[in-house]
Amino acid sequence: MTTAYVIATVVGAIMAAFSAASIFFRAQWVVQPLADYGVPRGWWTPLGGAKAAGALGLIAGLWVPALGVAAGIGLVLYFTGAVITVLRAHWPSHVAFPLMYMAPVAASLVLGFAA
Repeated sequence: MTTAYVIATVVGAIMAAFSAASIFFRAQWVVQPLADYGVPRGWWTPLGGAKAAGALGLIAGLWVPALGVAAGIGLVLYFTGAVITVLRAHWPSHVAFPLMYMAPVAASLVLGFAA
């Protein structure tokens, strides 16, 4: 386990947890775009839960690597879905946001497999 892997994992977990909390607390700058993209309001809490579970899984993966890999893959798939949702809603200027959250998670996966 390298320092870079640990840093990428912790940063990815913090960012995913922050994103989940933003949905749970209905931060306007998060939920307004979700509404604009056409994401049903009933999905918001489960989507936040998925991100929170992914964040916890990334941290747990520091001790149980298989769990971290599963969480990382889940989060990468989640944020890939977010990119697709943004593009389908015709908001290409917003694609950078899910990619920004995906980057440290993807880095964690790559660094974890490289070690």
